[in-house]
Amino acid sequence: MQTLSLPQARALHLAAQGLLQPLARPAQEGDVAACVQRMGLLQIDTIHVVARSPYLVLHARLGDYPPAWLEDALANGALFETWAHEACFAPADDLHLHRAYNREGRTHWGIAHAQKLAAAQRPQLDALLEQIRTQGPVKSSDFVRLEGKGGAWWGWKDEKRWLEALFALGELMIARRDHFHRVYDLSERVAPVLRQPAPALPPDALAAVWVEKAVTALGVTQARWINDYFRTKPRLQDAHLEALVRAGRIQRVAVEGWAAAGYVHTDHTGLLQQALAGDLVACHTALLSPFDPVVWDRERASTFFDFDYKLECYTPEAQRVHGYFVLPILCRGELIGRLDAKAHRAGGVFEVKSLHAQPGCVWTEQQVQEVAAAIHRCAAWHGTPQVRIGKTQPAKLAAALRRALKRA
Repeated sequence: MQTLSLPQARALHLAAQGLLQPLARPAQEGDVAACVQRMGLLQIDTIHVVARSPYLVLHARLGDYPPAWLEDALANGALFETWAHEACFAPADDLHLHRAYNREGRTHWGIAHAQKLAAAQRPQLDALLEQIRTQGPVKSSDFVRLEGKGGAWWGWKDEKRWLEALFALGELMIARRDHFHRVYDLSERVAPVLRQPAPALPPDALAAVWVEKAVTALGVTQARWINDYFRTKPRLQDAHLEALVRAGRIQRVAVEGWAAAGYVHTDHTGLLQQALAGDLVACHTALLSPFDPVVWDRERASTFFDFDYKLECYTPEAQRVHGYFVLPILCRGELIGRLDAKAHRAGGVFEVKSLHAQPGCVWTEQQVQEVAAAIHRCAAWHGTPQVRIGKTQPAKLAAALRRALKRA
């Protein structure tokens, strides 16, 4: 097996994710769909104390771009929404694959809830489908809560639960979003390709497709990290990948410091050779979303970057260590810290409530300058150009960042 150093493996991972180097030109509208195609999916989350996660993930890779481009890509059919890692945008080319796996193999809670609801309330679902068929697309807000609180699923009203169940079951799709609110329509109207018979794949072949897609998106990965990317089953061991290795679809590599083998897709053979030659040079600095694929697997982020990242927005405030919506700081191939931010849009202020350097990491002057520039870019893109730095760890970083921001 060829052997990668850990920095080489990290560079290969970031290159596959589109985070090794900044985009060499201004972003174009087609870059949004291309970026999601490269990652394989884009996780959706509604927390927006800074910006909603999918927009942040794209900003880290594309720089300044109009957020409406993401909604446009959904509306024009370049992307669609599906359950996968969680609720995600995914490239249109993968529509049949996701629907097949959601129907036959996925055990996600959203789909399980939908199946239970359909078994208990199928007549209500059918009546809602007929309304949409005859009257057109709907939003949850089109329905008024008549009395009391809603049922299960976060206290949703019945129509919202029915819409979400029909979406999870594949009978409805998201036609577009209005101010990020889902607009539901019949699947065959949203994606006319569904009127044609879907390509048939045996279960083993379908499972192999998701393995290959995850390995490609990750650049280099251990077997145990593969299934989490698209939330497939089961968690894999090296033996599960032997057939793909023998078929020449993926290859094993060694990574210094890893007890387990690494895997690289043959589509990345060129990147692998560049990594081995030391030609993949990390020169990008960006603030990452808490739901960025690079950090959403805690074990993987720790192994690649020695970065222990826990999502704390769902943790009671008194138990939080770093803050509510904490953005990992990527700087030239390393995760060197994290910051808790809030965008005060009405006042044009981007507040860095707290910032923690990675333990044991003493930032160089260059790192301070590049992180300040990344904060400035992110703040300006939000329309909150005035940056306010709160407490930092170490404390002296605050003054250094303030000085650097004046030059950014």
